[in-house]
Amino acid sequence: MSSRLSPLLSIIIPAHNEEHRLPPSLAKIDAFLRTQPYAAEVIVVENGSHDRTADVTRAFAADHPYVTLLEVETRGKGLAVKAGMLAARGEYRFICDTDLSMPIEEITKFLPPHADGYDISIATREGKEARRIGEPEYRHLMGRVNNLLIKIFAVRGFEDTQCGFKMFHRRAADDLFAVQHMTGIGFDVELLFIAKRRGYRVREVPITWYFDPDSRMRLVQDSLRMLLEIFDIRQNWAKGLYAPETAGNRQPES
Repeated sequence: MSSRLSPLLSIIIPAHNEEHRLPPSLAKIDAFLRTQPYAAEVIVVENGSHDRTADVTRAFAADHPYVTLLEVETRGKGLAVKAGMLAARGEYRFICDTDLSMPIEEITKFLPPHADGYDISIATREGKEARRIGEPEYRHLMGRVNNLLIKIFAVRGFEDTQCGFKMFHRRAADDLFAVQHMTGIGFDVELLFIAKRRGYRVREVPITWYFDPDSRMRLVQDSLRMLLEIFDIRQNWAKGLYAPETAGNRQPES
């Protein structure tokens, strides 16, 4: 299951004050990986916690050597994900929310042969093949409003940029996360904004998703913050703060 050489899969889990949700999620991930034929690693990125998140991770890692703890003191999900992605060694690198609102078994949809021909695969909770279970209608409506704003001001063509489960091929991960600036919730949009302009092949993967009443999402505050970060992304692009295209990438989109 695990390897110190080059695992096929890296699972990156940003974790802020997750001492209670993290252990059962790690146990589920472990049970799943034990049934898979490929090598894998799990990187828990403890992100400015005030609880025992780091301690419970160390305790689990003591018996599971494929699990690594990475500590990032400065708060910010985008910062935590970036650190984990750049530290990862896997050919495919998966962002995974701690609550496992997407059953971990669905990760197979993001790997070959399903991922063949694509650089990035992002989970979507929209469309006839996706299922949203237990989500209040008002939260779904707010999510659709956020997605509309993202389509208008940032990236078109995606129905659910904010779902917390995304897979990046190694080449795309090393390239995109190296130039990521957003440290907060806008990092998803920033990465897709750059990826589209660099010609990366991106697909949406319909998933089954369970609403978690303990969600950290703050509807009004985070929606306003997202809008502000979208404008920061566009300004960053206009200022040339993102690295130019590398050889082999396709032509930019408008």
